Formats: sequence, C-alpha cells, structure tokens
Amino acid sequence: MKNLVVLVFALALGQVSRAQDKSSSSLEQQVADLQRQVEGMKHSFDNLDKAIDDVSWHQRLADVAYVDKVIITGPPPAVVKNPTGQGAKNPVRFSSYVFIPAKLDLKKKYPLLVLPHGGVHSNFNTAYAHIIHELVAQEYIVVAPEYRGSTGYGAGFYRMIDYGGLEVEDVNASRDYILKNYDFVDKDRVGILGWSHGGMITLLNLFEHPDDYQVGYAGVPVSDLIARMGYKSQGYRDMYSADYHIGKSADQNVNEYRRRSPAWNAHKLKTPLLIHTNTIDEDVNVLEVEHLIKSLKAEGKKFEYEIYQEIPGGHTFDRIDNFGAKEIRLKVYEFLAQYLKPNKRFKNVNELIMTGYFPKQ
Repeated sequence: MKNLVVLVFALALGQVSRAQDKSSSSLEQQVADLQRQVEGMKHSFDNLDKAIDDVSWHQRLADVAYVDKVIITGPPPAVVKNPTGQGAKNPVRFSSYVFIPAKLDLKKKYPLLVLPHGGVHSNFNTAYAHIIHELVAQEYIVVAPEYRGSTGYGAGFYRMIDYGGLEVEDVNASRDYILKNYDFVDKDRVGILGWSHGGMITLLNLFEHPDDYQVGYAGVPVSDLIARMGYKSQGYRDMYSADYHIGKSADQNVNEYRRRSPAWNAHKLKTPLLIHTNTIDEDVNVLEVEHLIKSLKAEGKKFEYEIYQEIPGGHTFDRIDNFGAKEIRLKVYEFLAQYLKPNKRFKNVNELIMTGYFPKQ
C-alpha cells in the first residue's frame, strides 16, 4: 500500500511538472511573440517617421536646392541565410538623398561632397538641414546615402547592417552613382565628410578608396572599436554581438573588431584629412580619436587635426547652432575648399549665418 501511495504521488508530481513545463514553454512563446510584435511596431514607426521627415526636407530647402531621393545598389548582403534562394546574390538596394543648388548653371562644373550619416542604426534626417543649407550655398552637390542598416526601411534592411564593412561600399557606390549620372559634377573635385559613425565611414572610405576622394573631414569619428567596447555598457556591446551584426563580442573575435577600426588601418591614408574631436564628447570618448591621431603620426601621415578642450555641445559641438559651432564649421569648409574649390566660398562666419535667412542674395 505504501508503495502504491508513493507511485501515485510520483505520478502526480510528474503531471504537475509536465504542466509547469508546458505552461513555462507557453509563456516563453508568448514573450517571444510579443517581442517580435514590438520590434515590428518599432520598424513601422521608423518608416512613418522617415516618410514625415522626407516631406520636411522639401519644405526646409525649397528655396535653395533641388531635393531628390534615388534608389541605387551596393554589393550583395554580407550574410545570406539561403544562398541558393531566388535573388539571394542580388545587389542590395538602398536610397540616397541628392541635393543640388537651385541656381545651377549647366555650363559650369560643380564639386561633390559625400555625406554619410552617423549612428549604429540611424538615418539621414533633417537634423542635417542647416549643414546641407550651408553646403549648397557654396554650390556643392551633396549625396547622402541611407546605407544598409539604416532605419526607416523595415526590419530586413535594418538587419543587413555590416558595420565598418559593406556599408562603406554603399557609401562609395553613392559617389559613383553621382559621377555616372550628372555631367555637371567634376570627377576631380570629390570630397567626403561625416560625424561620429559617419566620421568612421569617412575614414574607411579614404583608406579603402584613396583615389576616389580629393579630401576628407572626420568629426568626432568612432576610431577604435576594441577600446569602444571597453568603455561602453553591456547593452551597447550586445548590439554588436547580435547574430545579424558582427556576431561575436570583441574578446571572441578581436581581429574582426580591429579590421573595422580606423585607428588600426591608419597606414592606408593617402588623402588630405582633417580630424576634429572634443574632450567632453559623451559618445565617442576622446581616447579613441587620440589613438587614431597617434597611429597616423606613427605611420608618418600628413593630416590636420584639432582636439577641442571642453567645447559646449559635447558630441555635437560643431553641428549645433551657436556661434562657436559655426566658427568651427567655417574652418571645416575652408579646409575642404582648398581641394574642392567650390564656385562660392564663405568669406566669414557672418556670410555663413546669412545664408540661413537670405538664401537668394
């Protein structure tokens, strides 16, 4: 009898355990489903935000520039889950903004600036509108690529990110597109500039395609991913370890992080370059950029740089609207103009300021 009671009790415990396992499994599935739904909603909101911002581009630049958004292609995806699937090896389609001065004279030639946006996952939005305004006032043609991994184009495009890899080639493909499609662009006057992750892409383009650019500017550039993983939070590091991203942490594959870091590729520089950084940058710690600067010096490279000391604005110190930021942007424009020779140049900060209020003069 005692053995029977024990058996019945054991069976009962087994049923409870199985029920608990089933309940736990069901709960885990529900959580996973909810996470997918939340991610889907996030991308839907990003798509909507992008559509609204695209309208704003036309509103903010209507008096000074023609604004277009073209669809072009870059290399096939870095990782293809079904290599034998239909279209698996197709080039990646992505959008690029094109900004052309409104008073274009087809008898003239114009210099081109390639402007990759910043952010691990971000996009080219109207936060850059004042900078585009200043560039077209100098009669630059500007192309701003929404390279793979950018937000506002759905989950699939988001997951194509190839940080420091094929996104660099997408940016260079936008340069090639302009030169092949617009006869009024001078192929011998092409520059590239960017901030933060866009600064990193600028550097890697100069390193990998030195003959394609006459000059570059890198503002507060992400420069050393290995060091960056050391001072950022675990949540930030986890983004890079995701299976659709680099896929491993820095300690698991240090060479991959090194390959994608400008500071570890400084020996490739051949192009005139200006670098700016800020000692109170809350995003890209100055130590990263200092490593880049020391690496370039060690390789005997000619370049210019300035480490700004505690300049207000932190990470965006030269992109905000105060007078000091405009003075620094003028320095950037003067550096670029040495090599790109735009048809119009700002003589002083006051001229730069006035373009925002009296664009037709």
